[in-house]
Amino acid sequence: MTELPFAALQSRPATTTTDLVYRKLHDAIVALELPPGTKMSEADVARQLDVSRQPVRDAFFRLSERGFLLIRPQRATLVSKISEVAVHQAAFVRTALELACLREAIKRATDSDLAALDDLLDRQKGAIERDASAEFHDLDDAFHRKICEISGQGFAWSLIREQKAHMDRVRRLSLPANGPRAYGEHLDIMAAFRKGDVVSAEEHLTRHLSHVFEMVGIIRGRHPELFEDAGA
Repeated sequence: MTELPFAALQSRPATTTTDLVYRKLHDAIVALELPPGTKMSEADVARQLDVSRQPVRDAFFRLSERGFLLIRPQRATLVSKISEVAVHQAAFVRTALELACLREAIKRATDSDLAALDDLLDRQKGAIERDASAEFHDLDDAFHRKICEISGQGFAWSLIREQKAHMDRVRRLSLPANGPRAYGEHLDIMAAFRKGDVVSAEEHLTRHLSHVFEMVGIIRGRHPELFEDAGA
């Protein structure tokens, strides 16, 4: 039996138990706490999270629909391997949404907003200096989320968060080596943002988000066992 990295859920209102289980499993898969190929059992997850099997079964189904679990009748359920196709599709959607938010955010940003973005960049620098990869990843997300919020379209981040999960498994594997480059690109985006230079800001953001295409090839070369076979 695979021992999973979970503690029992402390609060689980009946109407949201499936959501809680789904988010717990989803975040563990994206963070590579449950790496590709991990065998999953409804019974084991239900026991470790102290819930019934039905919400786990429902969460498994949602995860399979989103490409994170491979449910095989009469065989073990597995965490899906990373799909390059899914990564490319996620990057396309994320870039389109973030560019739209960036354009609007530049128009609407206040001094307080700029200060909040600067603070996030300072904290990113500190995380890099401490070699705190997980913290940097969270602060990276916070920077992009803040831009969406400044645009007045904060809801877009929930859409981006759902879409970019396939990208995030690759991003996790690229840290900490990619952290300094990502931070430098954030500085470039911020410099253009502060000047109100929409064209330059869009170019920097597009370049920043497109690095996943380069990274996925490099990471696949290092960890071929974590990826789907070409054409799968």
